[in-house]
Amino acid sequence: MSNIKLFESKQIRSVWNETEKKWYFAINDVIQVLTGTVDPVDYLKKMRKRDEQLSQGWGQIVTPLLIETAGGKQKLNCANAKGLLRIIQSIPSPKAEPFKQWLAQVGSDRLDEIENPELATQRTRELYKLKGYPDDWIEKRMRSIAIREELTEEWKNREVKEQLEYAILTAEISKATFGVTPSEYKKIKGLKSQNLRDHMTDLELIFSMLGEASTTAIVKTKNPKGFIENKKVAKQGGAIAGNARKELEEKTGEKVVTSNNYLPESKKNKKLK
Repeated sequence: MSNIKLFESKQIRSVWNETEKKWYFAINDVIQVLTGTVDPVDYLKKMRKRDEQLSQGWGQIVTPLLIETAGGKQKLNCANAKGLLRIIQSIPSPKAEPFKQWLAQVGSDRLDEIENPELATQRTRELYKLKGYPDDWIEKRMRSIAIREELTEEWKNREVKEQLEYAILTAEISKATFGVTPSEYKKIKGLKSQNLRDHMTDLELIFSMLGEASTTAIVKTKNPKGFIENKKVAKQGGAIAGNARKELEEKTGEKVVTSNNYLPESKKNKKLK
């Protein structure tokens, strides 16, 4: 059971939040689908009375956003996937039960992975297989994850702040390697919420790994401290991969960066409309 199967339902209106880079979904639509109620507003009121904790955290879960409706754009209460899953926990309807079981299974899996980290790697491989990725691509993707983790660990040990600074340094490597930032790269491939690397070709993954592995090697030898020094190294590491990419493109006459991706055909067709 996947929450995405419900959230992508045609019955549930959604909107892309460009600021957070996340999909948001109309809460009333989700309530209606899972309960069959004709008055989702009233249902929510009663549900919040029953669940005091949900009511107290309502302001953090709900975001009013403009969504297309039959009468034009209207502001509707929306929530991202995490917020909706919290709401679903409070729905007593039998239709919500599969989602609660799914949440319980996810929690159990994460606890198992804490005890045995190797399980996380195995599950990741299985997920990629289920999505239809070929074995040789999966091997490259798993290696790219390991290289990425090694790099972020080096950043962490050198006073680089997580999230924002990691994102900026990653963008510097990408720009030096491919000539585009990750956000620009996503636009080329027609992606929004999807993971960019999950939609890279073999060559794109290889050069991505080379850029980050080169950066890690320079970090280890030069020992840069803080964001500014690591930013210089990120450019240097990316440039090594970028030069190799340009040389390959010159020899083959073909660009490494392409619009090719692993989106299902239905989504590709929708994207092109």
